[in-house]
This record gives sequence, structure tokens and C-alpha cells, in this order.
Amino acid sequence: MIISFAVWSVFSPIASTIQEQYGLSETQRSLIIVIPILLGSIMRIPMGIIADKYGARKVYTFTMFFSVFPMIAAGFANSFAALLFWAFLIGMAGTTFTIAITYVTKWFPQEKQGLVLGIIGMGNLGTAVASFAIPSIVNVFGLQWAFWGLGIALSIMTVIFWFGTKELPRPKEVKTLKEALSVTKYKATWQLSLYYFLTFGGFVAFGFYLPTLLQQTFQMTAVNAGFYVAIFVVAATLIRPLGGYLADKVGANQVIAFLFLGIILSASTMALTLEQFSYFSISCLIMAMLLGAGNGAVFKLVPEVSPKNTGAVTGIISAVGGIGGFFPPLLMGMVKELTGTYSLGFVFLAVFAAGCLLLNLLSFIKVNYGATQVNK
Repeated sequence: MIISFAVWSVFSPIASTIQEQYGLSETQRSLIIVIPILLGSIMRIPMGIIADKYGARKVYTFTMFFSVFPMIAAGFANSFAALLFWAFLIGMAGTTFTIAITYVTKWFPQEKQGLVLGIIGMGNLGTAVASFAIPSIVNVFGLQWAFWGLGIALSIMTVIFWFGTKELPRPKEVKTLKEALSVTKYKATWQLSLYYFLTFGGFVAFGFYLPTLLQQTFQMTAVNAGFYVAIFVVAATLIRPLGGYLADKVGANQVIAFLFLGIILSASTMALTLEQFSYFSISCLIMAMLLGAGNGAVFKLVPEVSPKNTGAVTGIISAVGGIGGFFPPLLMGMVKELTGTYSLGFVFLAVFAAGCLLLNLLSFIKVNYGATQVNK
């Protein structure tokens, strides 16, 4: 997942370089950053269902193998339109999260899945790898090697994964598409989707767009901005297992409510301290930990919505979460163009988190006998 997420995040740290090379507007630069998120989010739903049906090991291997080709092709792109096309296909690497969850949850009992899924979520470190390494690679070897280098790494990882893992026996009864999508009738599916829209969407948005914000607001170089973004991603990723562990021990609903309150306060602080780097960076680090722990806590409940349809549930919720990372960078780019500052974007984040907190307090998710229900 680390390699796959580095591929998925490849455009974030080099967006400014691409903007200069092709003379892009702020909105166009935001688009090249978020376009991989679009396909990587939408395709999580069918990929989760396919992984349930045919085996996650096979599907994971195929997805990585497929993603190698647009990475290599992107290195040969000579226009913004061509680069945008390959960026869209590179988004398939983002579906590996759903496939990984589908694969791993079948190996562990429910009482351990909060911690286990938190550990799997550490694959998000790939965003930090991209932020930290890619600007240096571009400075030394050129823009094309940002794509070719990761393409080679992904090829090697595909081989390692195929020969280094094994598949659980297929279930005797293979679910139809209608049966797999039956999870959409559960209120818990959509409530957790909204929560993940905030937590994972926020993580993706910060991880993908923070390099641009730091370079524009604090005049950082791409390498320095990548270093700070790597710290954000590492903090958010390493604390994710703790969020899952606390959800196992204390209760997911209680942990989620506390984290949402923290997100409201942190986003409000970021909106007010955007011109003061020291205060902004501290708030940003706190936000990273809150979002990361929130990802772990939310996903503690995901396998329990429908234990026999884990891939379908994971696909829907993680797709909505991924889409949550698609809109904020575009919104931030438009807010910057219209107002000259990013402050209003953080205000929107605080307001959305307040809505999620209110929903959590009014309607909690309770697990009974392996089925998840929303109780008021």
C-alpha cells in the first residue's frame, strides 16, 4: 500500500513544477492534483465487490500491474491534456486501499480488527514518501523520472506481493451484484461514509494540497514543502492504529465525537493563523493526528456493518472518503482565486465537522450480534 499510495500521490509534490512548465491556472493546477483521486475513489466500490468475489490477492496484484503502464506513459507525456489523461488512470492505484481491507479483515476476528485495520491504514505513508522523495528526484533526474522511478518500484512490488502472499479459500456461496450492493440499505453505511468523507477526505486533501498551500502562502521550495507534508502524513498515519485501538477499548462512537470536536477547533485555529507559520504548523500537526485517529476509529465499525460483504461496505465507504479528498483542493483553489487567501476553506471544514459531530450525538452506531444498526 505504501508503494501504491506513493503512485496515487505522485502529482501533489510536483504540481507547481507542472504549472510552470505548462502555464496553468490555479484551478488547472488543482485539477491535476485531484484527478487521480476521482478514479481512485469511484472505482473502490466495484473493486471491493470484485475482490470479495474473485479473491483480493488476485485483484490487488492486477491493480498494481495495471497502474504501472500509465505511470510509464506519464513520463512521455508532452502536453497538459495527455498528462491529465494518464493522471486519471493512475488513480486506479488508490483503489488498493479497499482491496487491502477486504483481504486482511478475513484473517482476523472482529475484536482485533480496529487495530489491524489501523496498521493496514499505515499504507497511507506512501503519500509521505511521495512528498519527501519526488521533489528531490525531479531536481536531480528530471520530471519524467518521478513517474518512471515509481513505475519501476511498483513493478517490483507487484512481483513481491504475488509470490509472497496467499489467498484464503473462496467462500462456497459467491454473492451476486445485487446481494453485494444490499449494504446500501443500511443507515450505518451512509453515516460511516459521511464520517469517512471528513476524516479520510481531510487526510487526502491535506496530503495532496498542502504542498501547494505552503509554497504559495509561506514561499517554500518544493523540497521544503514536501518535508513538512511528509511530517503531516507520517503523524496522521502512525496514529491511525491508536484510533482503531481506542475504538476497540473505549467505543468508536465516543472516540469519534471527541475527534470531531478537535477537528472543529483545529480548523478554526488554522483559519485565523494562516499568516503565522508557527501557529499554523502546530494546528496542522494536531489536525493530522485527529484525522488519522479518526480514520482508525471510523473503520473499526466498517467490517461490522455486514461481515459477509466486507468488500462492498469497504468499497462504498472508502469511495465516499476518497471523494472527500477530491473536492477540497478544487474548493481551496477557487477560494484562493476569489478571496486571495485560503482562510475561508478552513472555515468550511470546521462547519462540516460540526455537522458530523451533531449527527454523531443525535444518532449513534451500535453493533449487535454482528449487525450494525443506527440507533437514536
